Amino acid sequence: MGSFKGHVLPGTLFLLVGVWHIWSATRRYVSDPKSFRVRAWNPVPSGGRVKYLELYVVAIGAFIDMCIELFYSTHLKFFVNGVLNPSHMNDFEHGGMLLMFFLFGAVGLLSEKSRVLSLPEGALPLIAATAFGAEYLLFSFHSTTHKGLEGYYHLILVILIGMCIVSVLAGALNPESFAVDLCSGVSFALQGIWFYQTAFTLYGPMMPCGCKLVGNDIKCRDPESEIRGELWANFQLFTAVLFVFVAVVGSYAFAAAKYGHSELESHLSAVGESPVHR
Repeated sequence: MGSFKGHVLPGTLFLLVGVWHIWSATRRYVSDPKSFRVRAWNPVPSGGRVKYLELYVVAIGAFIDMCIELFYSTHLKFFVNGVLNPSHMNDFEHGGMLLMFFLFGAVGLLSEKSRVLSLPEGALPLIAATAFGAEYLLFSFHSTTHKGLEGYYHLILVILIGMCIVSVLAGALNPESFAVDLCSGVSFALQGIWFYQTAFTLYGPMMPCGCKLVGNDIKCRDPESEIRGELWANFQLFTAVLFVFVAVVGSYAFAAAKYGHSELESHLSAVGESPVHR
């Protein structure tokens, strides 16, 4: 069982990184399409101390969330009768998942800021895919059995995590594809939005009519109420996809107008003048 804060914090992290990834990939592509390369992380253009801001956000955010799961939520009661505290297996699992994202951020910083760890191109995307793989396994084989409406929301989350894995791996295999890099940003953003949707729906004010939080479980008074809740989840997912789609189109239009390379403009003009578009 989760909590409102337990979903909002990782949701904020994924959403921020996703939005930044979408904008950065778009700006880099329209600036110079020929030299475009897929990136596991995107530096701040102004450089200086904030150049590695994304990696710091991932590493520090994951570390803080991991500490909350392992130390605050467990009240330091790690073992009971010589075994891991069964009351906090959920927190231990979340902590292990967050450790993988912390390692991605830390390894990225070491690779970029020092000569201690020099990674070849494609290595960081594989590390990111490993972190998402750990997250996928966690929510697929959770010690907390998600059933009913809660299970439906987590099923959609697992699908979005799968999209993250596929897009990141595709970026490592096809490092020149703008579409793949953009898909990664979209997947990250959608996962962040869905964490928010889960928080506000299952643990906040948007609970579907006929369902309520009872103890540690989401209870619906009848099958019809549960079905309405699932349809509400489908509508929320559609709205999230539409919102991200509009954001991507708007970002591309703005970036093309402000940073558009002459070669990109020539290509768009050629497409507009083709027989198909006449």
